[in-house]
Amino acid sequence: MLRGRQAEQDTITALLGRARDGISGALVVRGEPGIGKTSLLDHAAAQAGDLRVLRGTGIESEAELPFAGLHLLLRPVLDRLDALPELQRRALAGAFGLGESGDGDRFLIGAGVLTLLAEQGPLLCLVDDAQWLDRASADALLFAARRLDREGVVLVFAARDYADAFVAPGLPELRLTGLDDQSASALLDDTGIELPAELRARLVAETRGNPLALRELPAVVSAHDTGPMPLTTRVLDAFWHQVRSLPAPSRNLLLLAAADQTGELKTLLRAANELGAALTDLEPAEERGLVSLVAGTLTFRHPLIRAAVYHGAAASSRIAVHSALAAEHHDPDLRAWHLAAAATGPDEGVAAELERAAGRAIARGGHAAAATMYERAARLSEQPEQSARRLLLACEAATRAGRLDWANSLAETLPPDLAPDLRVRLIQVRASADFAKGDLHHAHRLLVDGAALADDPVEAFWMLVRALHAAWAAPTDVRLLAEPLDRFDEVGLAPDDPLMSMAWLARWGTAMVLDRDTAAFPPLDEVLAKARSAAAGMGPRGMTEVASRALVAARDEESAEIATELIADARAHGVIVALPAALGHLTLVQTVLGRHREARVTGAEGMRIAADTGQPLWAGYTAGALAYLAAIEGDEPGCRHYAELTADDAASSGDTWAQTALALLDLGQGRVQKAFDRLRAVTSGPSRHLSGVVRCVPDHVEAAVRLGRPQDAAASLELFANWAATMDRPWIHALLARCRALTTPEAEPHFVRALDLHPSDSRPFDRARTELLYGEWLRRARRKSKARDHLSAALKVFEELGSGPWAARARAELGATGAGVTPKPASGAQAELTPQELQITQLAAQGLSNRDIAAQLYLSPRTVAYHLYKAYPKLGVTSRGELAEAGG
Repeated sequence: MLRGRQAEQDTITALLGRARDGISGALVVRGEPGIGKTSLLDHAAAQAGDLRVLRGTGIESEAELPFAGLHLLLRPVLDRLDALPELQRRALAGAFGLGESGDGDRFLIGAGVLTLLAEQGPLLCLVDDAQWLDRASADALLFAARRLDREGVVLVFAARDYADAFVAPGLPELRLTGLDDQSASALLDDTGIELPAELRARLVAETRGNPLALRELPAVVSAHDTGPMPLTTRVLDAFWHQVRSLPAPSRNLLLLAAADQTGELKTLLRAANELGAALTDLEPAEERGLVSLVAGTLTFRHPLIRAAVYHGAAASSRIAVHSALAAEHHDPDLRAWHLAAAATGPDEGVAAELERAAGRAIARGGHAAAATMYERAARLSEQPEQSARRLLLACEAATRAGRLDWANSLAETLPPDLAPDLRVRLIQVRASADFAKGDLHHAHRLLVDGAALADDPVEAFWMLVRALHAAWAAPTDVRLLAEPLDRFDEVGLAPDDPLMSMAWLARWGTAMVLDRDTAAFPPLDEVLAKARSAAAGMGPRGMTEVASRALVAARDEESAEIATELIADARAHGVIVALPAALGHLTLVQTVLGRHREARVTGAEGMRIAADTGQPLWAGYTAGALAYLAAIEGDEPGCRHYAELTADDAASSGDTWAQTALALLDLGQGRVQKAFDRLRAVTSGPSRHLSGVVRCVPDHVEAAVRLGRPQDAAASLELFANWAATMDRPWIHALLARCRALTTPEAEPHFVRALDLHPSDSRPFDRARTELLYGEWLRRARRKSKARDHLSAALKVFEELGSGPWAARARAELGATGAGVTPKPASGAQAELTPQELQITQLAAQGLSNRDIAAQLYLSPRTVAYHLYKAYPKLGVTSRGELAEAGG
């Protein structure tokens, strides 16, 4: 029985109960070694009842073998791989070496894990010692855990409680502390060992209620044992005390098991034969409860026993067992690891085997493991040139795995006299680290200089693109933009190369902020058409670049089309990592185009996937767009919530849009001075080159005019006029005409021109605001009849958009003209749907099955079915066939 853990047991019982009702859950149990994490997992397994149980563990010696922990957990259900959607099946099979390497990225493997677990529900998954999971396994399991919903799956991780041990943001945690004195005393009683009262009291105090220490130390401590020793070391010593009294052949068998990753008895016995041990030598260890044999696999009673066996052995003994295991393993990756562990000095043959193993790890998505393999191969290399090359490979793999600090530290050990091609690659590693640290100026300098060294013009081009990104995000000096823009002509690409159309698109987007004449530029729309064509064959990187630059160049409709194509392409190929950028971008464009319902759906998915894939930059960008959408609707709590999510990166576009959103919110609520102050800070601030800054000028002008200070927005209005002339879009000219109407005595011709120029099929919020301002002007001019026409048109649009404060303002103005106005009730059953319900019903209305919807949205089919079940009553339908008629 578990002593003193009733609250923790209740938490587990509740999770299991909800799973039986079809509600999934995840939990991370944290605590020091021996605190009872494994015992709590044992309790969960014992209470599982009708739930199927899958159990795995992280093993220290496997921590750098990609997907080792995941394979151990899922091995019993791998016969169900064929039930997965094709992309997920290929990805997961490729990760386990059961087929060709799958398409897509490491998050697609996580989606496959989610689907595979959902197929087994109701299910309890237990993962012990999660701090020793290899990075690839941890990423896949965490992705699945964060997306659990209505599958009836419980996923419980046990991990040690120290910095960077199995970081699991977004998952609930349960921290175990030591037992209270009464429970600790009862546990001592359970050992059956008689102890002097003084020693008993000291054990309870010094172990701080650690259950494992209370069970193991009474047999090895005495009243004379007073020397200070860390608790874990004391427990290890207690286990080693039991191990070292075993016969030598038994110790050899245990050491083989501790060093081996598979635990397969047949492999261990073949290796043991070389060391003079046999199956009968296992009996003494089994009798003492140190190990057990289940289904042909040898397992240790506790991970610290494995650690005691391995670290307590002499170095020569460890080398001998690794050599023996290398001779017996047919798996080339395991063989390479054992050979490396047995190496006593440089060995080019072993280094080459490790390098090949790292290449296989990368093909399977195990970049973190590959980085460690390359680094170890470098240390075993016999030639300095080979060592440097492998260290650089380690840096690159670590960068792709997100281990940027480690990559940068390793990069500092490389010699300065690298060949030019290696120097270019090293520069890109160091620039990635600088980006992560926020040292954008240094990243910019590195990339500009590195592009000059690159022999490959395409590589040089993309280095300059990254330098441009660094300059774009660096708020202190917009002149940094000029250098990469000017260097594009020097990389060696032909003037008609498709990539150069991207360079011209970037030049168009920065021409105004750099005060450059565009007269000699190739026509913008022609440039964009060529850039779109070029990007179509470049995958996510090219399409993201063109979509972003199109928005900066005020080609919003085209930007939305490119982002939509990118999302479809990323879904089709399983490139989940590309989705947050595309979804965030599309959310913003849909918002400014007035496609508010679509923006809400896109933004909700973008926020979820950005969190699941660890991309806070794009989460912040999307949050900025959603803040702006909330401001349009007058949703003050929502606007402030999303704005707060962008606050960590004040140089980002997301934060700029959040600030303009808060200003728009103030303007709609009548807090004009607050709106003006915020907008003045944005338009005169260091990020004035960002798209959101020039787009907020009409708000700035309106706030200044309403305060009776139009001259205070004159500089902003001049900026906007230049932008209108440069980008030459009817909707920009319409907004400029509205600003002219507010700031010149002859207002009416400008209002009329603005309404003529406003598009009829997009940007309804902008047009409605012009109608409102014109109607207000007409009412003040005592032309009430005409004022009512425009105010009524504005009110209709505001109500359709759900823009409460703006509708209230239009309604008040109408009332001032003598018109009777009745507030319009909330519209549409769809308004009651959550964004996820709306997205799922839309896809179902198109004829997609639950399975197809789940694969597209990286959910489980059971979760899709649950959301449809919740949506049907809200829409007033009873079947899938009625969804299209309901407007789903």
